Amino acid sequence: MAFRRKKSRLKDIGDEGVPRDTLLGALGINRWKVPEGYVEVESYPLRAPFSYCIIAKDEETSEHIFIVDELLMDAEEREVSEKLNDILEKELEAPREGQNIAEAFNEQVPLILGENKKLVSGLTPIGVKKVLYYLERDIAGFDKVDPLMHDPGIEDISCTGFGKPLFLWHRNFENIRTTIQFGEEELNDFIIKLVHKARKHVSLAYPIVDATLPGKHRLAVTYGKEVTPSGTSFTIRKFRTDPITIVDLIKMETLSEASAAYLWLLMENKYSAMIVGSTGAGKTTALNAVACLTHPSYKLITVEEVAEVNLPHENWVSMISRPGFGIERSGEISLFDLIKSAVRHRPDLIIVGEIRGDESYVLFQSLATGHGGLCTMHADSVDIALKRLTQPPMDIPADILPLMNCVIVVKHVKSPMFVSGERRSSNRKFVNIAEVTRAGGTVEVSKWNPGTDTFDDNFAESYLLKQMALSLDLSVDFLVEELDRRKDILLWMANMNIRDYRSVNEVLNKYYNDPAAMYQKVSQDT
Repeated sequence: MAFRRKKSRLKDIGDEGVPRDTLLGALGINRWKVPEGYVEVESYPLRAPFSYCIIAKDEETSEHIFIVDELLMDAEEREVSEKLNDILEKELEAPREGQNIAEAFNEQVPLILGENKKLVSGLTPIGVKKVLYYLERDIAGFDKVDPLMHDPGIEDISCTGFGKPLFLWHRNFENIRTTIQFGEEELNDFIIKLVHKARKHVSLAYPIVDATLPGKHRLAVTYGKEVTPSGTSFTIRKFRTDPITIVDLIKMETLSEASAAYLWLLMENKYSAMIVGSTGAGKTTALNAVACLTHPSYKLITVEEVAEVNLPHENWVSMISRPGFGIERSGEISLFDLIKSAVRHRPDLIIVGEIRGDESYVLFQSLATGHGGLCTMHADSVDIALKRLTQPPMDIPADILPLMNCVIVVKHVKSPMFVSGERRSSNRKFVNIAEVTRAGGTVEVSKWNPGTDTFDDNFAESYLLKQMALSLDLSVDFLVEELDRRKDILLWMANMNIRDYRSVNEVLNKYYNDPAAMYQKVSQDT
């Protein structure tokens, strides 16, 4: 596949500085021509004015391709870039305490550049900016992958080996092939550098690494050909600095507003819930959204292998497990150890990123002592989830299964291949919400209907609401009315586009402090 570039001459621009509009006009935006046989579907900036993306569709197969349009350097600029890179390798100092790599780079490079003015004297101001862009991309950023890290529509990036195109998961186009690929040596060098940024080690002796990159992005690596015959592979799961909230889930029709109000009531009263689903179903996203419904004053402790949960609560402690060192793995801190430690901190709620082993038993024991609990687990249905809990390696006694009050099943659903339409609809859904009774049975309170794409809710018959009414000395009818009030507040937030996690937390706090005043405001606005 041949990609042809539009050629454009850059006008000479004075050294006084380049206005943004002038720079954009001189550099050009759409420098790639769409490949022959493809039609452009969408294009947008990644890191303007240096990198853009074009999403094109094959006219025959309807397959999409993600084209990274990055402004190239000419021969002179590449030569200057290589010399500057050698200088920076020697003179750049490690970031100060509390300073990240990008901040250290942007602070030190202008000073180093000022000491080496002759090196860039032959370049235009635009040429200097291009050189600095690539140096920052390669040193402080993520090399070839860096433009993709600036796309908020991308959830994860994966490489299955050298000489193969990178694939990514795009929120609008799902799995899509890119124009980026690595050579064998280039890929190995890139992974060693990436793992080093995560303060971990990778080698042929220790080829499997799971780490957290700067920016809290999750990195999974298999290094060399011993584990993966096709060569080094990696997956980067991007961390959202602006996490999806319960209001976003309502607007995306992932769950009904009534279900959201029900979960809000459960979280306030420290009931436990487990979110189950397959890989990529959106369990962690759902976990974060539901956890944000807890009372803003509650003390929360999250226990994870890699930091993914992002909460607005001030009284929140994040705990991360640590692998051991050497062959004997001495100094290992497991999820089991962290949950045991978390209980001693007297939290209102313990949130576990994922349970899969003996740490689940400690979590259930903490639920028995009155702590609230929230976790995820791989399972495809409520029945399979409960069976997994009672089987090795978790081995939860059937008698204490009801300590997990609620099970939420999340699925990534698609319309069938034979459904007519230009594109198949795809979304994540809370397909089932079930309560676990004291006898070990289940009561279904919400179910997604795939035929009508609606939710069938039955909270009037909720077992947990009846238990809550007894403990609070209230009637079930009163709690059902409270659900309606909270549903109105959630719909008001959706209509007013109050969706970021701190704003949602602020509204929840106002409602907890003065529910009558908050509800009156909502009634007036609607």
